[in-house]
Amino acid sequence: MIPEINRILYTTDLSKNAAHAFRYAVTFAKKFDAEIIILHVIEELSTDVKLAFAAYLDKDYLKDKLSQKVPATIERIKRRLKAFCDKEFQDESECEKYVISIDVCKGYPEEEILKKVNELNCDAILMGAHEKGHAHTFLGSVAKRVLRRARKPVFLIPLPEGETDITFNDS
Repeated sequence: MIPEINRILYTTDLSKNAAHAFRYAVTFAKKFDAEIIILHVIEELSTDVKLAFAAYLDKDYLKDKLSQKVPATIERIKRRLKAFCDKEFQDESECEKYVISIDVCKGYPEEEILKKVNELNCDAILMGAHEKGHAHTFLGSVAKRVLRRARKPVFLIPLPEGETDITFNDS
């Protein structure tokens, strides 16, 4: 018997076509009467980048800018969620009711995704995948590593190139 899907971890890189994958998350949530948790991981800066920033920027300024990143990203996701629901559904609450939380954290994307799927008691992972050409077969490196290591079902949604009917241009 296939286990029930009650909670979906939808991961987003905030690319302009991320809503294409979110459309699938909402469809799955409706079909299974499941909840959606939105996760975005702010990638850790390498030591070299941190040193370069430290050499050119005031330490307090840098700390202040980095501390603003998480709340600003949550607000950006909320704006995108509202725009998506306005476009896709007549009744906005019909769409937003499936999203129970928005989680933004710092770290290495695949590590955080794999940690959060268990920590947040999710039954499946749904993520968009960018085509990277022959170097990565057809999957992006994060999607490939999550797929390889996950112990929960992973749904990979290929993200189209160019403009789509639900493209975000809010960068």
